[in-house]
Amino acid sequence: MAFKQNMFAAIALASMGFAGAASAADQQFITIGTGGVTGVYYPTGGAICRLVNKGRKEHNIRCSVESTGGSVYNTRTIRAGELDFGVVQSDVQAAGLAGTGAFEADGPFPELRALFSVHPEPMHVMARMDSGITDVASMAGKKVNIANPGSGTRVLAETLLNYSGLSSDDFALAAELKSSEQSAALCDGKIDATIWAAGLPNGSSQEATSSCDVKILALTGEGIDKLLAENKAYAAATIPGGMYPNNPDDIASWGPKATFVTSANTPDEVVYAVVSAVFENFDDFKKLHPAFARLKESEMIVDGLSADIHPGAMKYYAERGWK
Repeated sequence: MAFKQNMFAAIALASMGFAGAASAADQQFITIGTGGVTGVYYPTGGAICRLVNKGRKEHNIRCSVESTGGSVYNTRTIRAGELDFGVVQSDVQAAGLAGTGAFEADGPFPELRALFSVHPEPMHVMARMDSGITDVASMAGKKVNIANPGSGTRVLAETLLNYSGLSSDDFALAAELKSSEQSAALCDGKIDATIWAAGLPNGSSQEATSSCDVKILALTGEGIDKLLAENKAYAAATIPGGMYPNNPDDIASWGPKATFVTSANTPDEVVYAVVSAVFENFDDFKKLHPAFARLKESEMIVDGLSADIHPGAMKYYAERGWK
């Protein structure tokens, strides 16, 4: 797995006779898979690592963040042992555990373990104001970004289109851009609309709405009602009016929750250190991104978690009297 000890440092120090060789040998490195740098997953991983690294002298764990293709990629890479932790959508966590949807060819991942959930992730369907797009149905015949393969947004985009009676074949162009690429493509006129899910607020939506005339579509109607009734991993959500330029009114939406996961192979003491770093510094954590401001511990250890909670996390929750 990606979790490892710094053996090279240990050998070097031992050969030089340094008294600190033992502590260097025990130093442990963990990596968190996130998403694009303009989304909320990347700063989420950064916030967790910041708090873990704050206590590195006590637990000797060093944490780093990797920008990745998103939820599906993170789940697969944790399974392969190439990442220790990852931020994934709640629906992707459920699908990865069961081996359904994007993971049908992979099969079930029974070793997937949950730690906690983070922020809600409303869908942002952004369209150029000169595109003639007024709702999801009117995207037919347009150039639309459906997100890169391997991302959780791609799963959500396909779900939205399915319940709206559309498919990527209905578009003049079905682009597969990463979140870091979509805003520029939208403002440059290379695409007419983009489908995107992220916490509130997020850099990509801020970039698009502040750089050119872009509106965020309301997601309502019978198709959305049916989608929410049949998919319990999703919930209705609202994008507050005024959060983004040129979008003064509340916008009805829906989406999953971001969750934090690992593998059963990750040592209990490492998971315990990570979880305690977040919740022992919870007030600081909530200040590290606007999407965290309304988080509640009682909801984070329950909502959106399909996989079993890792024993290292469960130990901490039991000590706090939460489980």
